[in-house]
Amino acid sequence: MFAWIPVFPLVGVLLNGLLGIKYFSKRAVSTVAVGAVGLSFAASVASFVRLLGSTEPVVVKAYFTWIPASLVRVFGGRLQSLAIDFSFRYDSLAAVMTLVVTGVGLLIHIYSVGYMARDRGYARFFAYLNLFTFAMLILVLGANLAVMFIGWEGVGLCSYLLIGFWFSKDTAANAGKKAFITNRVGDFGFILGIGLLVSALGTVDIGEIAAGIGGGLLGRGTATAAALLLFLGATGKSAQIPLYTWLPDAMEGPTPVSALIHAATMVTAGVYMVARMHVLYSFSGTALDVVALVGALTAVYAATMGFVQNDIKRVLAYSTISQIGYMFIGLGVGAYSAGIFHLMTHAFFKSLLFLAAGSVIHALSGEQDMRKMGGLKARLPVTYPVFMAGALAIAGVPGLAGFFSKDEILAAAFASGHYAVWVLGLAGAGMTSFYIFRLIFLTFYGRERAEPEARHHLHESPRIMTAPLQVLALLAIVGGYAGLPHVLGGRNWFAAFLRSSTGISDHPLAASAEIMLMLFSAGVSLAGIWAAYVVYVKKEGLPAERLAARFKAVYRLVSRKYFIDEIYDRVAVRGTLALGRLSAWFDARIIDGLVDGSGWLVRKFSSASMAFDEAVVDGAVNGIGRAHRAVSRGLRRLQTGYVYNYALAIVIGLVILVSLAVTIF
Repeated sequence: MFAWIPVFPLVGVLLNGLLGIKYFSKRAVSTVAVGAVGLSFAASVASFVRLLGSTEPVVVKAYFTWIPASLVRVFGGRLQSLAIDFSFRYDSLAAVMTLVVTGVGLLIHIYSVGYMARDRGYARFFAYLNLFTFAMLILVLGANLAVMFIGWEGVGLCSYLLIGFWFSKDTAANAGKKAFITNRVGDFGFILGIGLLVSALGTVDIGEIAAGIGGGLLGRGTATAAALLLFLGATGKSAQIPLYTWLPDAMEGPTPVSALIHAATMVTAGVYMVARMHVLYSFSGTALDVVALVGALTAVYAATMGFVQNDIKRVLAYSTISQIGYMFIGLGVGAYSAGIFHLMTHAFFKSLLFLAAGSVIHALSGEQDMRKMGGLKARLPVTYPVFMAGALAIAGVPGLAGFFSKDEILAAAFASGHYAVWVLGLAGAGMTSFYIFRLIFLTFYGRERAEPEARHHLHESPRIMTAPLQVLALLAIVGGYAGLPHVLGGRNWFAAFLRSSTGISDHPLAASAEIMLMLFSAGVSLAGIWAAYVVYVKKEGLPAERLAARFKAVYRLVSRKYFIDEIYDRVAVRGTLALGRLSAWFDARIIDGLVDGSGWLVRKFSSASMAFDEAVVDGAVNGIGRAHRAVSRGLRRLQTGYVYNYALAIVIGLVILVSLAVTIF
């Protein structure tokens, strides 16, 4: 059954991509696209149900031999047969991911029907959206790193196509290129990591890699190097330090694209990959510490930039970078199920927040600056409560989905002895609460600051857009109860379900300690909300303005995103261009100079050779010819053709002969 999950979106791509643009009505296009993802979701649910009732925790299905067997020499000099099948792997981890990708993706597709209704690229948009879903499903289901890499590159391609969907805008086109190129940097590391595993183990199959590690065939140093190279790819796809800069610019794409990238597909790819390769990372140990530290630093670092953003979608973009950091904290401390749990809950509330932001933008005729909003609470009676539900969930308010998943990660960090990571994660939680409610208060509270024209056309979004928001709001509220911890009377069904795929955390906490940590993190989150309320509602933002005026240098540093884009531009972009110019000069002056110099020498030699040929060789030949002609001219005079001349010559000859005879004899 699970083999059909990626097939339906692929059919949608083919129908809308080849026929829909020219022949289908908008209704037909949306029916095909939404129906394809709906069928994929149904197949995901059916596969999940079958897995629950199955005695096999893992099912691997090979469909055909992609790369035939060949011998490769691995470390130690032994020969290993390497054959790569196009195969899928379905287990509890794949089940969770396919449900998230297709379920959240389906709601985003439905929302897009209303959001993109007047766009001229309607069929093209849905073809790309289906292609994005298909690529992510290939990534999730791949039973080996080679098949996974097809999906890995596929989501990179789709991000380029969708971020730059409105390619007539320079900002959108440039953002698409930036996303594509930045991800190629990470993908280079990913390819090297795969190559290193092939060199060490002679396989790319995920199950065989785990077996090889268990059998002692992989050294710890090699495992660490391979894991870190793979993680470099993850930092690109999942927008972590240092390859995060593409994600805020990705807001140039349509809002449904932002929701799909940030919640259900691309940015979760790196998290999924680390969880899928958990045997490799756990064996390394050092790589896990790097994952946890990068995640913690990114969580806090991105949150600081969320404080000062005024574009409603960019606030959410930096929020995504920060929240993905929490997922990597969970993975890095060995709590793989906690990291995937946060991936799932984040998919609910982050897609909700992006789509709700799109509803606000739609209501204000395209306005995204929060300074030109305010007072929308009463004007958007459906969007406001669902937006609030998403904000409460991401802030980690007790009882909502984000609280359970975030708390499980922080508890695991504390229990595993990663105290610095725990402190950073806790600080990030408070910062998240502050900046997300800064967004809420600037958008929905206070006086109306919208432009008169936008205010005149202000309206709630149509039902086809608000219905998916309400479903996501429900999931953001109740989704966390799938992982209700034992200390609160639950069974943490989610962790138990993933145990066969990711193992369990080796650092349990005492119930009293877990409750204390839970109360502490909840208090920090609520303090962040209260601080945002005081600053932006009671004081109407004046404290923030005063702080910005007093600490201009700090405010400028954070608002300019620590000048990382400028540094990358000077070092990487301009450096690459300078290297290109140097290469062009070397090619023109040195390489072409050698070629042109060789040509000049050949021409000079040819000229000398030609002169010698004309003067000496041809001169000798022509001289013989001229001598021959001269002699011929003299002899030709004897051949007159007259008989009396010949008779005279005969008589003279006879006279000469007779005279000689008389003289001799």
